[in-house]
Amino acid sequence: MFDEKDHSRMQAALEEASLAFHRDEVPIGAVLVDTKTGEIVARASNRTIEQSDPTAHAEILLIREMCQRLGVQRIPDYDIYVTIEPCPMCAAALSFARIQRVIFGASDPKSGGITSPVALYQKPQLHHKPKILSGLMMEECREIMKRFFAEKRGFVKEAREEG
Repeated sequence: MFDEKDHSRMQAALEEASLAFHRDEVPIGAVLVDTKTGEIVARASNRTIEQSDPTAHAEILLIREMCQRLGVQRIPDYDIYVTIEPCPMCAAALSFARIQRVIFGASDPKSGGITSPVALYQKPQLHHKPKILSGLMMEECREIMKRFFAEKRGFVKEAREEG
Protein backbone atom coordinates (compact mmCIF):
# COMPACT_ATOMS: atom_id res chain seq x y z
CA MET A 1 0.00 0.00 0.00
CA PHE A 2 2.78 2.47 0.94
CA ASP A 3 6.06 2.75 -0.93
CA GLU A 4 9.52 4.08 -0.10
CA LYS A 5 8.58 7.65 -1.08
CA ASP A 6 5.59 7.55 1.28
CA HIS A 7 7.86 6.45 4.13
CA SER A 8 10.38 9.18 3.32
CA ARG A 9 7.64 11.84 3.36
CA MET A 10 6.21 10.60 6.66
CA GLN A 11 9.73 10.52 8.10
CA ALA A 12 10.00 14.21 7.21
CA ALA A 13 6.67 14.83 8.98
CA LEU A 14 8.00 12.97 12.03
CA GLU A 15 11.09 15.20 12.02
CA GLU A 16 8.75 18.19 12.17
CA ALA A 17 6.83 16.54 15.03
CA SER A 18 10.11 16.09 16.89
CA LEU A 19 10.88 19.80 16.50
CA ALA A 20 7.48 20.61 17.99
CA PHE A 21 8.13 18.18 20.87
CA HIS A 22 11.34 20.01 21.73
CA ARG A 23 9.52 23.37 21.60
CA ASP A 24 6.97 21.96 24.08
CA GLU A 25 4.21 22.02 21.45
CA VAL A 26 1.92 19.04 20.79
CA PRO A 27 4.20 17.00 18.50
CA ILE A 28 2.32 16.88 15.23
CA GLY A 29 4.24 17.39 12.02
CA ALA A 30 3.21 17.59 8.39
CA VAL A 31 4.63 18.01 4.92
CA LEU A 32 3.00 19.17 1.73
CA VAL A 33 3.85 17.30 -1.48
CA ASP A 34 3.41 18.60 -5.03
CA THR A 35 1.53 15.81 -6.83
CA LYS A 36 3.06 16.79 -10.18
CA THR A 37 6.70 16.59 -9.11
CA GLY A 38 6.45 14.37 -6.03
CA GLU A 39 8.61 16.84 -4.11
CA ILE A 40 8.07 18.08 -0.57
CA VAL A 41 7.39 21.79 -0.99
CA ALA A 42 6.61 22.84 2.59
CA ARG A 43 7.03 21.53 6.14
CA ALA A 44 5.41 22.53 9.41
CA SER A 45 4.66 21.48 12.94
CA ASN A 46 2.28 22.77 15.57
CA ARG A 47 3.06 26.28 16.80
CA THR A 48 -0.04 27.18 18.81
CA ILE A 49 1.91 28.22 21.90
CA GLU A 50 4.74 29.93 20.05
CA GLN A 51 2.35 31.97 17.90
CA SER A 52 -0.33 32.44 20.58
CA ASP A 53 -2.78 31.12 18.01
CA PRO A 54 -5.09 28.16 18.61
CA THR A 55 -5.36 27.65 14.84
CA ALA A 56 -1.58 27.31 14.30
CA HIS A 57 -1.77 23.56 13.68
CA ALA A 58 0.76 22.04 11.26
CA GLU A 59 -1.89 21.47 8.57
CA ILE A 60 -3.24 25.03 8.75
CA LEU A 61 0.27 26.48 8.63
CA LEU A 62 1.04 24.49 5.47
CA ILE A 63 -2.18 25.55 3.77
CA ARG A 64 -1.54 29.21 4.63
CA GLU A 65 2.06 29.07 3.44
CA MET A 66 1.33 27.45 0.10
CA CYS A 67 -1.77 29.52 -0.68
CA GLN A 68 0.14 32.69 0.14
CA ARG A 69 3.15 31.58 -1.89
CA LEU A 70 0.96 30.84 -4.92
CA GLY A 71 -1.52 33.68 -4.39
CA VAL A 72 -4.51 31.33 -4.45
CA GLN A 73 -7.22 30.12 -2.08
CA ARG A 74 -7.13 26.45 -3.14
CA ILE A 75 -4.26 24.05 -3.69
CA PRO A 76 -5.70 20.98 -5.45
CA ASP A 77 -2.37 19.72 -6.77
CA TYR A 78 -1.00 18.82 -3.33
CA ASP A 79 -1.05 15.92 -0.88
CA ILE A 80 -0.43 16.27 2.84
CA TYR A 81 1.37 13.78 5.05
CA VAL A 82 0.62 14.32 8.72
CA THR A 83 1.68 12.28 11.72
CA ILE A 84 -1.71 12.25 13.46
CA GLU A 85 -5.24 12.26 12.06
CA PRO A 86 -6.27 15.88 11.48
CA CYS A 87 -8.66 17.43 13.98
CA PRO A 88 -12.08 18.66 12.76
CA MET A 89 -10.75 22.18 12.14
CA CYS A 90 -7.85 20.91 10.05
CA ALA A 91 -9.94 18.29 8.24
CA ALA A 92 -12.37 21.01 7.17
CA ALA A 93 -9.54 23.32 6.10
CA LEU A 94 -7.96 20.53 4.02
CA SER A 95 -11.30 20.06 2.28
CA PHE A 96 -11.73 23.81 1.67
CA ALA A 97 -8.16 23.96 0.29
CA ARG A 98 -9.03 21.07 -2.08
CA ILE A 99 -6.06 18.94 -0.98
CA GLN A 100 -5.97 15.76 -3.12
CA ARG A 101 -4.91 13.22 -0.52
CA VAL A 102 -4.52 13.19 3.25
CA ILE A 103 -2.07 10.54 4.41
CA PHE A 104 -1.76 10.22 8.18
CA GLY A 105 0.12 7.97 10.53
CA ALA A 106 -1.98 7.35 13.62
CA SER A 107 -5.68 7.86 14.10
CA ASP A 108 -6.99 10.06 16.89
CA PRO A 109 -10.18 8.51 18.25
CA LYS A 110 -10.63 11.34 20.77
CA SER A 111 -9.95 14.43 18.64
CA GLY A 112 -9.73 13.33 15.02
CA GLY A 113 -12.00 14.75 12.36
CA ILE A 114 -11.79 12.06 9.68
CA THR A 115 -12.15 8.53 11.07
CA SER A 116 -13.47 9.43 14.50
CA PRO A 117 -17.19 9.72 15.24
CA VAL A 118 -17.04 13.26 13.80
CA ALA A 119 -16.16 11.83 10.33
CA LEU A 120 -16.39 15.18 8.55
CA TYR A 121 -15.75 13.78 5.09
CA GLN A 122 -18.95 11.78 5.36
CA LYS A 123 -20.98 14.95 5.87
CA PRO A 124 -22.68 16.60 2.88
CA GLN A 125 -21.61 20.06 4.05
CA LEU A 126 -18.06 19.41 2.85
CA HIS A 127 -18.16 19.31 -0.92
CA HIS A 128 -14.57 18.21 -1.54
CA LYS A 129 -13.58 14.89 -0.01
CA PRO A 130 -9.83 14.24 -0.16
CA LYS A 131 -8.70 10.67 -0.60
CA ILE A 132 -7.66 9.31 2.81
CA LEU A 133 -4.84 6.87 3.54
CA SER A 134 -3.97 6.00 7.12
CA GLY A 135 -1.61 3.85 9.12
CA LEU A 136 1.67 4.93 7.51
CA MET A 137 4.38 4.54 10.17
CA MET A 138 1.58 4.40 12.73
CA GLU A 139 3.68 3.16 15.65
CA GLU A 140 6.32 5.87 15.27
CA CYS A 141 3.65 8.56 14.96
CA ARG A 142 1.78 7.25 17.98
CA GLU A 143 4.93 6.89 20.07
CA ILE A 144 6.01 10.55 19.93
CA MET A 145 2.53 11.60 21.11
CA LYS A 146 2.61 9.05 23.95
CA ARG A 147 6.01 10.28 25.10
CA PHE A 148 4.91 13.91 25.00
CA PHE A 149 1.75 13.38 27.04
CA ALA A 150 3.45 10.97 29.44
CA GLU A 151 5.95 13.72 30.20
CA LYS A 152 3.16 16.27 30.61
CA ARG A 153 1.46 14.01 33.10
CA GLY A 154 4.73 13.51 34.99
CA PHE A 155 5.24 9.85 34.06
CA VAL A 156 8.46 10.42 32.13
CA LYS A 157 10.93 12.94 33.41
CA GLU A 158 13.76 12.25 30.97
CA ALA A 159 11.71 12.07 27.76
CA ARG A 160 13.48 15.03 26.18
CA GLU A 161 16.96 13.65 26.89
CA GLU A 162 15.99 10.21 25.52
CA GLY A 163 14.55 11.44 22.25
